[in-house]
Amino acid sequence: MKIVHIASELYPYMKTGGLADAVASLAGTLADRGHEIAVFLPGYRSALDHPHAKAAERVFRIRIELGNELMSGDVRVFSPRANLKVYLICREEFYDRRNPYGNGERDYEDNADRFIFFAKGVVETLRLADLQADVVHAHDWQASLVPLLLRDAERRHGLTLAMKTVFTIHNIAFQGIFPARVFPRTNLPDELNNIDGLEYYNQINLMKGGLLFADRVTTVSSRYAQEIQTPEFGCGLDGVVQTRADDIKGLLNGIDTAVWNPAVDALLPARYSAVNMAGKAVCRAQLLKSQGFDPKFAGPVYGMVCRLAEQKGIDLLLANADFFVRENCRFILLGSGERRYEEALQALAARAPQRVALCARHDETMSHLIEAGADFFIMPSLFEPCGLNQMYSQAYGTVPLVSRVGGLADTVTDADEDPANGTGLSFPPTAEGLADGLSRSLRLYADKARLAAVQQRGMEKDFSWTQAAAGYEQLYQDSL
Repeated sequence: MKIVHIASELYPYMKTGGLADAVASLAGTLADRGHEIAVFLPGYRSALDHPHAKAAERVFRIRIELGNELMSGDVRVFSPRANLKVYLICREEFYDRRNPYGNGERDYEDNADRFIFFAKGVVETLRLADLQADVVHAHDWQASLVPLLLRDAERRHGLTLAMKTVFTIHNIAFQGIFPARVFPRTNLPDELNNIDGLEYYNQINLMKGGLLFADRVTTVSSRYAQEIQTPEFGCGLDGVVQTRADDIKGLLNGIDTAVWNPAVDALLPARYSAVNMAGKAVCRAQLLKSQGFDPKFAGPVYGMVCRLAEQKGIDLLLANADFFVRENCRFILLGSGERRYEEALQALAARAPQRVALCARHDETMSHLIEAGADFFIMPSLFEPCGLNQMYSQAYGTVPLVSRVGGLADTVTDADEDPANGTGLSFPPTAEGLADGLSRSLRLYADKARLAAVQQRGMEKDFSWTQAAAGYEQLYQDSL
């Protein structure tokens, strides 16, 4: 099949979170399986400066209408591997920035123009290059106008650009909501500026474009596909999602086992596997030492790697701060984000410097060391469409403590509720739920034989993208 992916992030060219990893892994796996894959990405400076893009050629000069304005841009293309091409939609004014969405304090004021231009640039390139795609697959709100703009372009030009379109919601909390005055910038027919189109409480909602007009809608876990049809998790779009209930499917993301595999992980001080776990003890000692703790510490080590945001359950963690002060344990958290959370966690680390360490930064090597060196990995998310760290943890023999939501519920089996199959501990997304999970983790840690069995079962699970990509192949084939 000829498959086109469109996303605002793609590892290793631009990454702020799991979207970049998911799109890169899916596209790469499909390419390896013999499909002809194209991925469209904004022409960020980090992408243009990447070694893969050094030989990128400019294939098109495009002119894009944004309302009454005509804006130009370049399309560059390179091929990082067999069967895979990456197209960069370039316009320095929009994409030559350090961060893709905002300055850290607030979103860029021109994000509507930036991502409408991107979506239109993709459709124009599909037309000019005559890619004749079987499937065009857009990811999250930044690409969500593509299915609608593509069909509009086909109508205007009397041609076929793609057989079918797919839209994937990676996180429904971010929808691309803008003032009503933005609608004319899309140059779409006025009849689409209503409740059955992009209109949303006297504003416009770009994610609605993907939800309403793609042929198929997916999200990144089965449970999340159900959750987003409820007011609790739908973030105001639950009613719209319900209208596509027959077309929406939850397909779990995978993990890149070439990168996240303790048997081959070059970022670790020692490698290990389910057959020989000796290297995990080396990683544990190095993790403790890196934070100034005694590398021979015998109690449980808890790790956490996340954005410091409300979604990640930081309030639930802080409500249980006394646990880490009181118990003979070590807690190491890697992450940055909202200032209020950084300050609160810094205060906790200052209160118990012999037990708690905060690494307020992005550090890929450290994230691997925490996954390998911790005994337990904490994910108390209020919602989690898929989650990757709970999969990494199981692959690394680190027991995940997770909220029973979204992809966390789909991938972690509670060891107390199902002793024969358990691979972690799960709990309701409340402060009391996390407290119970932490208490149960102490009991599990004290039972070394049971702990080892839980670790082994986690390491034996297959979270690879080979399995995950097969679900997308089936979806594409069914759609066609």
